[in-house]
Amino acid sequence: LMSLIIPANTLASGGFSVDNSCRFNDGSSDTLTKSFSSSGNRKTWTFSAWFKLGLVPAASRLFSIGNDASNTIFSIFFTAGDLRIEDVQGGNATLNFRTDQIFRDPSAWSNLVFACDTTQGTNTNRFKIYHNGTQITSFSTETYPSQNVDTLVNYTTGSATIGARAASPSGSYFDGYMSEVVMIDGSQEAPTSFGEFDEDSGIWKPIDVSGLTFGTNGFYLDFEDSGALGADVSGNSNNFTV
Repeated sequence: LMSLIIPANTLASGGFSVDNSCRFNDGSSDTLTKSFSSSGNRKTWTFSAWFKLGLVPAASRLFSIGNDASNTIFSIFFTAGDLRIEDVQGGNATLNFRTDQIFRDPSAWSNLVFACDTTQGTNTNRFKIYHNGTQITSFSTETYPSQNVDTLVNYTTGSATIGARAASPSGSYFDGYMSEVVMIDGSQEAPTSFGEFDEDSGIWKPIDVSGLTFGTNGFYLDFEDSGALGADVSGNSNNFTV
């Protein structure tokens, strides 16, 4: 893992500027991990990350929580380019999505936002995925969580892992760059909490997230400290370990 200075206009043009990213090398099994001592809000949360692919392997994890790859795991990952999100408990998927959209571009930065609120009465409002500010609505697999179900996100089981599968057996390492990695514990946010469309170019670009309410297990990784890449700057001190 290494901290990188992002060249000007690479991730933002005018306004808020992102200066750093974290490089993950799958050949070095790079990960950031964190165990939580208490559970947060498992029903309502939002995860956002900016990323740039280095490779498009058979399986590559952005974010994962759990301790058993077959029975207890939440995972956001790419499989041959398509995006998959699973929350498996007791061997059964409480939510399961596989996008028709393919992610195979190693030249561009992208933003993904995953917004969950299982208390919602309408099932399609319980879990939403946004890519570069636009909601993804086309899936080859589409299983929404039951109302009021507890997900594994913000749970104490296993460890939260950025860049690989958290559960045993470990693996599925991410290769590429990440920046502005944010977890919001306790609210289902819109993508406009993390980015905005440039009024001139129409390109989705990052905004300052430091003023958000992160909640108990929330975190904000900006990768500015090369000596402590997992430092949480949300104010919660939910620091990850390299």
